[in-house]
Amino acid sequence: MTFDFFPQIIELNKIPIRQKEYVISGQFLNSAADTGANMEEAKTAQTKNNFITKISVTTKEARKTKYLLRLLDKNQLLKHDDTDWLNKTEYLIYILNKILK
Repeated sequence: MTFDFFPQIIELNKIPIRQKEYVISGQFLNSAADTGANMEEAKTAQTKNNFITKISVTTKEARKTKYLLRLLDKNQLLKHDDTDWLNKTEYLIYILNKILK
């Protein structure tokens, strides 16, 4: 799921870049990419504790992605309704939290 999520984030991220909002959009892109990368690392965890740690980090990055998405929207840097993106991000966070429980 996280791998499918990331290419969509790249498309969404093109809007702020065109508006020269490099700092926030860069943080947003990095956070979304880290979410996917950490999930991939979790798949190869060597112990259960290592897996839990990696999923915890993934969850934190997903929450950061959600925060930055809200920040971009609040500052009107997105030209469309971000409700769908917030829902996808919240669902991803929900799944990650279920994995941890």
